[in-house]
Amino acid sequence: MQAAGSAVTEIPSALARGVAGDAAVGDYVQILKPRVMSLVVFTGFVGLAVAPGHLHPVLAAIAVLCIAVGAGASGAINMWYDRDVDAVMRRTAQRPLPAGRMQPGEALGFGAVLAVGSVVVMGLAVNVASAALLALTIAFYIFVYTIWLKRRTPQNIVIGGAAGALPPLIGWAAVTGDIGWGAVALFAIIFFWTPPHFWALSLYSAGEYAAAGVPMLPVVAGRRETKRQMLLYTIVLWPVSLAPWFLGIAGPVYAGGAAAMSFAFTGAALRVWHDDTDRSAHRMFAFSLLYLFLIFTLLLADHLGRGGR
Repeated sequence: MQAAGSAVTEIPSALARGVAGDAAVGDYVQILKPRVMSLVVFTGFVGLAVAPGHLHPVLAAIAVLCIAVGAGASGAINMWYDRDVDAVMRRTAQRPLPAGRMQPGEALGFGAVLAVGSVVVMGLAVNVASAALLALTIAFYIFVYTIWLKRRTPQNIVIGGAAGALPPLIGWAAVTGDIGWGAVALFAIIFFWTPPHFWALSLYSAGEYAAAGVPMLPVVAGRRETKRQMLLYTIVLWPVSLAPWFLGIAGPVYAGGAAAMSFAFTGAALRVWHDDTDRSAHRMFAFSLLYLFLIFTLLLADHLGRGGR
């Protein structure tokens, strides 16, 4: 790892030259990781929508906004800390920090203000429980995943994925003031979805992760072991995705759709297993995003179809 890690210190000249800091509005938007944020916000909204009880629409909107801002803050601080790694990888080299369009201090300060602001507003406007969970989510993503795990262990995604699985709990707690088993079920779906989702990406980006010194599973354990674990996680998702039905927060429409989607996800993993190229891994990564979106869409549609029960 020391040899690989040394590559991280070889920062491209664009990063070294980026001393003026000429960040545009679009750069500030980019460091919030808007594509990641959109999925986080949607799962948080679904957690809020299916939770038992009622929350005033204005407070619900504030809760969703705080989840979005908190997610963006996490992304900004992540980009600040990982700017050396991002500079080495082709996929991330044109982000504002490694490209030299933004000063590190700008990104850190921006993220810190958003993080504190989102937690404070959530606590004052909604409730303490949801604010505490939002603070935990931000802290877990920054300190546990980004700083501690990402550069040290191939289990970075498995453990660190808990941060991305917390937003439905935040939405649920915004309504109820606590965490119920239904919220835990939503957490579990995202938690077990995360490894095969990111490992599909890491399969066709393994060379870049190796150059950056990031011990993703394909770099450390090889492609075959990565594919095996991806397949196992998709199988675990069969009962996990049906947990909302078992717990009574979703009906048969959701159960049927979730089962079909989970079998399709396993089918994608099987295609990756048998494919020696990166083509199936690319397709599985794209399908994994659709999978999570449709699972939560089904959950929301089923909830509304049953009269919001």
